[in-house]
Amino acid sequence: MFRTLDDLDVRGKRVLVRVDFNVPLSKDGSISDDTRIVASLPTIEAILERGGSAVLMSHLGRPKGGPDPKASLRVVAARLQELLPKRAVRFSPDCVGPETEKAAAALKPGEVLLLENVRFHPEEEKGDKAFARSLAKLGDVYVNDAFGSSHRAHASVSGVAEFLPSAAGFLLRRELDAFRTLLDDPARPFVAILGGAKVSDKVGVVENLVGKVDALLIGGAMAYAFLRAGGIEVGSSKLDDMDVAIAMDAMAKARFKRTELLLPVDHVVTQQFDAQAPSRVVEESIPDGWMGLDIGPETARKYGEVIRAAKRIVWNGPMGVFEFDRFAEGTRAVARAVAESGAFSFVGGGDSVAAVEKLGFADRVSHISTGGGASLELLEGKELPGVACLSKP
Repeated sequence: MFRTLDDLDVRGKRVLVRVDFNVPLSKDGSISDDTRIVASLPTIEAILERGGSAVLMSHLGRPKGGPDPKASLRVVAARLQELLPKRAVRFSPDCVGPETEKAAAALKPGEVLLLENVRFHPEEEKGDKAFARSLAKLGDVYVNDAFGSSHRAHASVSGVAEFLPSAAGFLLRRELDAFRTLLDDPARPFVAILGGAKVSDKVGVVENLVGKVDALLIGGAMAYAFLRAGGIEVGSSKLDDMDVAIAMDAMAKARFKRTELLLPVDHVVTQQFDAQAPSRVVEESIPDGWMGLDIGPETARKYGEVIRAAKRIVWNGPMGVFEFDRFAEGTRAVARAVAESGAFSFVGGGDSVAAVEKLGFADRVSHISTGGGASLELLEGKELPGVACLSKP
């Protein structure tokens, strides 16, 4: 277990907070979606209301070892000020150094300082201890509220906890509580839905969930590796030999641990990867020259029956190329079944989160995770560096 913000006395203290402000930007440099900023507000506002000041650190994009105006957090500072109109939100053009330390020291209770992108310093991603110590000088206590970055052993995520009393923010706590509910709740049937491009990307998840779940439903391009492993032809569908070998091993483990593994029985296929390409439904095998881009209607019906009977559901990865409306029906059917199930449902992974939001089912899912990579590693049974570093109560 770890301490949370509620365990800290922040009155009169500078609270160094790792947030996830890695927001999408439009071509003109403006913020196109401020969901991640809004998600951090409960933690920030609690610190300010309890008499502390907040020093916020985050990354944005993937700058290559130095300052990049296109990855500056200055635009985020402006948006944060709009979201906190009664608070002073200041911006530091760097995240370490004498001027930054001076700006942090000048903060009054109730004020916010957002630091420039920590990835402008290559030491951040290396987890450099000296860089972490420089960041730690800016606060009296440390709070991690960046679930989406907590699988990274970076200086601003886990390194600073070595030098400051530390705790989890409300967003991080909510994510971990949801995950504990998913795995610790004895309610059954427990169903896992896995999709996406490659089996190799999800092999750790499959290995960890086999034996824990009652049924494992496979969709997306990764389904074709399982089908090929079972001797079914998949035409020109996306596939590689390593994925087939991994799928064959996973199928053997599922049989051994008596986990029901369901694969598509029909497919929506086309001859070219295009949003407007003509398509048709085929059963079982896929003909030469055709590729599967979605699960078929009979598969969607069967998956829906299993999902609606579930008491716990975890979903990571879409059933097809949902970005193309013509090939979104399988993902839509699964999303609808999850919404109608009444189960505790956990959706993680960027594509599956985007799918439930695009298709209009987000408000009917129990928990939508804010961190794709972090949620994937939790599903693999791994410990997150950004959580392991936090102080014990």
